Amino acid sequence: MTVETRPLRILFHSPQIPNNTGAAMRLAAVTGAELHLARPLGFDMDDAKLRRAGLDYRDKAATFVHDSLSDAYDALLPARVFAFTAHADTSHTEIAYQPGDVLLFGPEPTGLSPDVLVDARVTERLRIPMRPGMRSLNLSNAAAVAVYEAWRQLGHPGAGV
Repeated sequence: MTVETRPLRILFHSPQIPNNTGAAMRLAAVTGAELHLARPLGFDMDDAKLRRAGLDYRDKAATFVHDSLSDAYDALLPARVFAFTAHADTSHTEIAYQPGDVLLFGPEPTGLSPDVLVDARVTERLRIPMRPGMRSLNLSNAAAVAVYEAWRQLGHPGAGV
C-alpha cells in the first residue's frame, strides 16, 4: 500500500469506555479509517456494550489492538502523529492532513498524559475548539470531528456518490 492510498488511522491510547470504542468502530467502518487501540483497555473486546455500540459495523471496521502505545507506534510509524488535547494552541482545522496520518486520542476522562504529549513521535498537538469553560468532548465525538475534517480535506476517498 502506498502512502497515497493509506487510510487515516485513529489511535485510542488506553480507552476506558466500551461504548466510545464501539462508536469509533462505526466511524472507522463508514470512513475507511483504521482504528488502533493501545492497551491497557478498560474493557474486554467481547464486552456487550462494545458490541451494542458497534452494531453490525464492528466486523466492517479495520480494528487493531496493540499491547502498548509504543507497540502501536512501531506498527504505525513512519507517519505523522497528531495528538488531540484541550491543552494545545493549534486547531485541528489548521492542519493539511495526508493519507496515513495518525489521529491520537487519550483515555476517558483524563486525556493524553503530559509524557505522551511531549513524546518525540508526536508531530503536533491539536485542539478541537470549544466554548470557554468547557472541559472536553466525548471521546468518540472528538474522533468523529477530527476524522471527518481530515477525510473532507482528502476528498472523502472511498466514499460513494
